[in-house]
Amino acid sequence: MDTGSARDTGGAQGGTDEPGGADEPGWTGLPPGLLRMRRLLLVVWLGLLAVAAGLLPGFFAGPAWAAFALLPLALMAWGWTLLGRNWRSWRYAERADDLLLSRGVLWRTETVVPYGRMQLVEVTSGPVERHFGLASVQLHTAAAATDATIPGLDPREAERLRDRLTELGEARSAGL
Repeated sequence: MDTGSARDTGGAQGGTDEPGGADEPGWTGLPPGLLRMRRLLLVVWLGLLAVAAGLLPGFFAGPAWAAFALLPLALMAWGWTLLGRNWRSWRYAERADDLLLSRGVLWRTETVVPYGRMQLVEVTSGPVERHFGLASVQLHTAAAATDATIPGLDPREAERLRDRLTELGEARSAGL
């Protein structure tokens, strides 16, 4: 249920839902632009599928078969809800020695990336992301399995985060 918390608006997180209270880092959620982009893509693709699933069987097999258009529409309604839950699950926190990433609804994943282990910090933005004014930050470490990406950030925030992480990585270099 959407309660209008700071996580829903992409603002800073207070850690009130986590054990430890005041000792927890200040979590930052993703901006709402990412949710808007993903929901628009969902509506466009499943809307086109619904039209095709309704028109083609309707023309060739009769009007009763046009009910197949309801299946993509039901998937759209379900996907709308799932996208909102997934968006609310993403958050990150900058701590003194590392960056925390938390994501996932059913399978919660929390990644800790020590600043001294970062080798490369990239800011990427594809054509759709650029249209919505979004960028992603991807962190590369020596570990091949590290999946440290923060999607859907405002480009200024992504650049600020890249510069800060690069500066902290150089200052705390682990001799790699």
